[in-house]
Amino acid sequence: MSRETLELTLEPADNQRLANVCGQFNRHLHQIEQRLNVEIANRGNQFTITGLAKAVHATEAVLQKIFSDAVNEEITPEKIHLSMQEASIDDLVQQDTQIEEPAQVFIKTKRGVLKGRGANQITYLKKILSHDINFGVGPAGTGKTYLAVACAVEALQTEQVRRIVLVRPAVEAGEKLGFLPGDMAQKVDPYLRPLYDALYEMLGFERAEKLIERKVIEVAPLAFMRGRTLNDSFIILDEAQNTTTEQIKMFLTRVGFGSTAVITGDITQIDLPNEKMSGLKHVLKVLKEVDGISFTFFKAKDVVRHPLVQRIVVAYENYERTLA
Repeated sequence: MSRETLELTLEPADNQRLANVCGQFNRHLHQIEQRLNVEIANRGNQFTITGLAKAVHATEAVLQKIFSDAVNEEITPEKIHLSMQEASIDDLVQQDTQIEEPAQVFIKTKRGVLKGRGANQITYLKKILSHDINFGVGPAGTGKTYLAVACAVEALQTEQVRRIVLVRPAVEAGEKLGFLPGDMAQKVDPYLRPLYDALYEMLGFERAEKLIERKVIEVAPLAFMRGRTLNDSFIILDEAQNTTTEQIKMFLTRVGFGSTAVITGDITQIDLPNEKMSGLKHVLKVLKEVDGISFTFFKAKDVVRHPLVQRIVVAYENYERTLA
């Protein structure tokens, strides 16, 4: 489909009003870019919008609307969201796959620049950057959680979000929390350790610990999420195959404005009691037709750990096929 570029001038050239429209570090413009799949460049009150024709004109209408509103009220992510809803842009969101995208996505962290290995990881990163809720499903070693944490760290460092929330269900291979020593924090710590490890690698130990101390990064068991609404956050639910149907519904309804959620899991490694259905398996069926939610399914070929891990995954898949 053809792309076009539109020049837009917002009058009058009021710097305070324009700052209200664009948001800190252009966060409001980035929100519009992600939702409408356009590129917005501006210098003062001169804006250049590039994208598919319908998306470009919808962006023009949204910018004019929020510029008008910016006279009397503060522009927030919620306001941007509602303005786009009023512009009836849902049909444009469905055209995501027809838009030209870069061949590779680069994520900047303390340990350097990360990029996807293979088509599935590249697609996964692109989806995380363009969708509010994302599922990464597949075997261990495919980079589902690692890449999600990298995206979260970059979003925090570039001030796209105010905090990172890392969540895990405290269920592992039939173990019971009550049998572990210590208080509640000490009991759940072993279950959250893989998330800490990824953070330390991305940020360095001291930086990560300071951010955790200041509650900018929160690492918590899933049960602690009930009753909360998480705005301006990057939220990762790891090991989602060990959630119940009620728990994963509770988690998904915590997502607020300006937030991105990534849910990762491996439906072949469920540690719930036999009578409990995995919330991840259930939600993949329930939400498969919902617009604005992305799904990336990893295979054994996407495993990036030791080559033997890939062979082990393949061996288990082949064995389970013979039993089916």
